[in-house]
Amino acid sequence: MSIHHLQLWVPDLERAEGSWGWLLGELGYELARRWDHGCVWRQGTTGIVIEASPDMVPGMLHSRLRPGMNHVAFHVASPAAVSELLGACSEHGWKQLGGEPRHPLSAELTVAYLEDSDGFEVELIAPGLAGQRSAPAGRGSVR
Repeated sequence: MSIHHLQLWVPDLERAEGSWGWLLGELGYELARRWDHGCVWRQGTTGIVIEASPDMVPGMLHSRLRPGMNHVAFHVASPAAVSELLGACSEHGWKQLGGEPRHPLSAELTVAYLEDSDGFEVELIAPGLAGQRSAPAGRGSVR
């Protein structure tokens, strides 16, 4: 079984579409639907929903440091693909966070952490260690 969808409520849909839309597109998700307050990207049977819900409590901003969801982790094809994403992330509303480059679940993974303007964190995880030989990263190889 896999997750059907993950829904993130954001304070500014246009800003979130810019940052999340870019990242999700690079990770192989495709924009499947858009409505007044949100949109959904799909990859296979899994969806990521970004919504500026009218039901959101005004003034209550997301904080990954409060109880609740801390971050979303995505598979990335290779360490080179992680580097490619890191090289372009600042142009799309993300900043790289510091952090241990080795993952606590396995020292044989390359990881990177990004945060968007609204404080949402994503973790990018690739098999293998940075600096190891891998296929060149090009558009579509980030998946």
